Amino acid sequence: MGDSSKPIERFKTLFAASPQFSTLRRRGLFLIGGVVVGLLAVAMAILADKAQLLFALVDDRWPLIPLLLTPAGFTLATFLTRKYFDGAQGSGIPQVIAARQLEDATARGRLVSVKLGLAKIGLLLLGLASGASSGREGPTVQVGAAAMFFLGRVETHRQPGLLLAGSAAGIAAAFNAPLAGIIFGIEEMSRSFEQRSSVLVLATVIAAGLTSQAILGDYTYFGLASGSMAFGWGWLAVPVACLVGGLCGGLFSRALILFADGLPGRAGALVARHPLAMAAVCGLLVALCGLLSSNTVFGTGYAQSKLILAGSSMPWAFGPLKLVATALSSISGIPGGIFSPSLAVGAGLGYDLAPLFPGVPVGVVAVLFMVAYLSGVVQAPLTSAVIVSEMTADHALILPIMVCALGATAVSKLVCSEGIYHALAHRLLAKLGQTDSLGETPA
Repeated sequence: MGDSSKPIERFKTLFAASPQFSTLRRRGLFLIGGVVVGLLAVAMAILADKAQLLFALVDDRWPLIPLLLTPAGFTLATFLTRKYFDGAQGSGIPQVIAARQLEDATARGRLVSVKLGLAKIGLLLLGLASGASSGREGPTVQVGAAAMFFLGRVETHRQPGLLLAGSAAGIAAAFNAPLAGIIFGIEEMSRSFEQRSSVLVLATVIAAGLTSQAILGDYTYFGLASGSMAFGWGWLAVPVACLVGGLCGGLFSRALILFADGLPGRAGALVARHPLAMAAVCGLLVALCGLLSSNTVFGTGYAQSKLILAGSSMPWAFGPLKLVATALSSISGIPGGIFSPSLAVGAGLGYDLAPLFPGVPVGVVAVLFMVAYLSGVVQAPLTSAVIVSEMTADHALILPIMVCALGATAVSKLVCSEGIYHALAHRLLAKLGQTDSLGETPA
């Protein structure tokens, strides 16, 4: 008798080699990955809220506890990261950008492995439960990329595309903004749409939109929308938002890059020798920022941004102190993102300066400063504009939002020549002894 298994094996071989099966498997991989990333993003959102609630309950019971809890949490998170989970530091977006440029799958795994993804979730929650001013959106990008890297570990030639898809899906699910995820993947993660081209496209859209609005008035195609800005003195809020948001965002990014490179002189050597002490000092300063701001700067800042947009009052020091607390949380070395805190900083700055524009609602000014500051930090105007417009669902403000995104990015570049994520990614590649996508060793 012949071997009955041979026909079955031949069928499997032919089926596996079939172009149709290859296409189906590839599409299935991306679809399954999207579902997994979505579930992970939802889980991270729920857990992050629980961690912040836990900190708030403890803080309400013992108002001075942040002076002990926050430094201790920062120290523990930094120790665990440096000792066991190197690569989980910061937001995680620079790690994914760097991983996409690596050729070796093993090297990629050092930046986007499942181990790091799980550690990222746990350490992010530890930071939020300790009062860190951190966001979950950046970490969701690294977690999403790690999930896609695991699913595509056999097909190494598809890993860059899988990492890109996981990153975009992470942003889309974290912000509940699908279009923002697509734009983020194109503009920030892949840079396949040249930055200069994106600026030109945005400028062209603005020019056409303003021309139409100047001639026909501020109208919507199928009816009126609330929150619009008529031409007049109220538009002075736009250049002010560009200047303030771009300048503050650029300075924030420059500070993070400075600490990533290492401070010069004795201060730099001291920080390098005592990273845990540095984390503790950063935690203590964050706690002080919290006490000075009536406990508003702790956490992601989502709740505070929502209150400002709804017209509620907020301590005047919230915006500036949220900026400082986010910078301290970032340079401490703990895992945590800067997207949500950046939006909160922008909302706070807008709230403080809203009295300068009496004819414009506070919520509208806050939206303009949110997109301006976020653009100043990440220098990705399309992504920033789409994220804010999708999150606020106020499409009547789309033109001033785009102007703020473009203007703030230009101002930020005067202070910091490169966006924070790509600057940090270049330093990661240099640390690994790799070259960037242009074939040059990053400086």
